[in-house]
Amino acid sequence: MKRMKKLFAAFTLFFLITPSQALELPGPLVESGWLADNFGQVVILDVRKDIDSFTSQARMRKDKKTGRLSIVSVGGHIEGARLVNYKKVRATRSVDGKDVTRMLPAQADFESLMQQLGLSNDSTVLIVSKGMSGSDLTMAARLYWQLKYFGHDRVAILNGGMAQWLLDGRKVVRAASDPAKGDWRATATRKEMLASSADVAAAVENGDVQLIDNRPLSAYMGTWKTSYVYDKGHIPGAKPFPNELMASVSVPAKFPSADALRQLYTGMQLDATADSITYCNSGQLAAGGWFIQHELLGNGKTRLYDGSMHQWTLEKRPVKAMVLE
Repeated sequence: MKRMKKLFAAFTLFFLITPSQALELPGPLVESGWLADNFGQVVILDVRKDIDSFTSQARMRKDKKTGRLSIVSVGGHIEGARLVNYKKVRATRSVDGKDVTRMLPAQADFESLMQQLGLSNDSTVLIVSKGMSGSDLTMAARLYWQLKYFGHDRVAILNGGMAQWLLDGRKVVRAASDPAKGDWRATATRKEMLASSADVAAAVENGDVQLIDNRPLSAYMGTWKTSYVYDKGHIPGAKPFPNELMASVSVPAKFPSADALRQLYTGMQLDATADSITYCNSGQLAAGGWFIQHELLGNGKTRLYDGSMHQWTLEKRPVKAMVLE
């Protein structure tokens, strides 16, 4: 009888403490209302490039006729959020004797960054961007992909980011927090999420894997390139799904619904269910493409080419460009 009482007490204690330790995420994307309802139960990682805006004043504008608020510039952050300097998210790696920039960092380096941000392995992580553009969303997607790659599944992105939070009139603070160091450790290295140059070359040769170019159409067609890509055009056989289709143009920038994405895929002659590799210039926009296909459309056969066109052209691999008269 005593043993039964002890078992019953342990069973009851388990259910009393488990809900606060295992907050259920509704999916890879959450809305600001969900965050407001579950505030304090998530670790908020606020990722941005202009880190000064984390403690600056937001600038809003009210339309004189309609009274509608719009955002001039994002400032401040959600209370308790930890600032992630996007420049520290990726790293330069040596690949076959060549220095490739903006790559997945070494495991130990990524662990150190997450620990400095106060993460533990039982943390439910919500990634917040400024939400002013598709580029902001893809920064969030890139951090999301890296956390997933190293085994952390309890992670989601705030759709619309800080822009949506501000427009909803929710509390914003400017004082930076200083979290206690966490003990986060990678629990996996999910190589099935990552494509190498050799994987992409095999896809070009065999034609059995869908290559998706998430850059602007001007880069895909070869009429423009960024400075750290060394040749114009796209990887032979690739099809475009440009970054302007991955998020709403208006502020706050938000990912389209799954139904809208499927329609866009059909319109761009892409198969949302096929084995796929996403790429861009450096692996940021492609993280957005990976997030859309792998997480929002549920295609687990999608990989991200981390080095993207930077590595591909650094290695002097073939490209195809539009012929200009």
